[in-house]
Amino acid sequence: MFASAGALIAVVLAGSAMAQKGPEKPKALTHVEAPTVVTPRLPPASPTDPQNLLYLDLSTGGRVVIWLRPDVAPLMVDRIKTLTRQHFYDGLAFHRVIDGFMAQGGDPKGDGTGGSSMPDVKAEFNYLPHVRGAVAAARSDKEDSANSQFFIVFQPRLSLDRKYTVFGRVLGGMQYVDAIERGEPPTNPSHILHAYVAADAPPPYVAAPFTPPTTLGPPVKLPGTATISKTPIKPQLAPAAKPK
Repeated sequence: MFASAGALIAVVLAGSAMAQKGPEKPKALTHVEAPTVVTPRLPPASPTDPQNLLYLDLSTGGRVVIWLRPDVAPLMVDRIKTLTRQHFYDGLAFHRVIDGFMAQGGDPKGDGTGGSSMPDVKAEFNYLPHVRGAVAAARSDKEDSANSQFFIVFQPRLSLDRKYTVFGRVLGGMQYVDAIERGEPPTNPSHILHAYVAADAPPPYVAAPFTPPTTLGPPVKLPGTATISKTPIKPQLAPAAKPK
């Protein structure tokens, strides 16, 4: 059945009133969630790019190859490469070596208090873990106090993750790291003979020159006795310090 003219007029008037009123305003929000910001990771630096490879020739018998990671620690990688090219690390000792933990070096004073003449480096804590072979920047209690010192991890120490700047990983020669003399400080510290950036075409590894033992003089012959040689007695070394 067809609606009456009056009914049609009422419908048209109601629609006109709604059009004049406009759409209903949205209700005020009491809480707005902040958008989640996701920082994209840069692709890892190539482990075959010679600009990303650090060579440490150690007195323990060979060359250590370290993969540098400028994608996660560009400031610290730049510092290490700059000092390396200045021959800063040549001849420096590993002054703090804790068995089952790490070997620390890069201090020209040899006692853990020294650094380079350059300003300290801002912390670059990242997702790289402190696993075996990880190379990280040493620092004081202040987060932004890394400079020239670094440490190489013997065994995983994941409690240090995101507290120290991991800037590299040992790719080859870890056996020469394992052979570093233990101690805080070591009685007979191991040294970095030379450090190179692979892109600088370094020479092959050259072993440390042989140092003959200390000569205590000719044998002594006492009257009526056999010849006695003055052979030095090796001191008994204290056991290596336990990891903290």
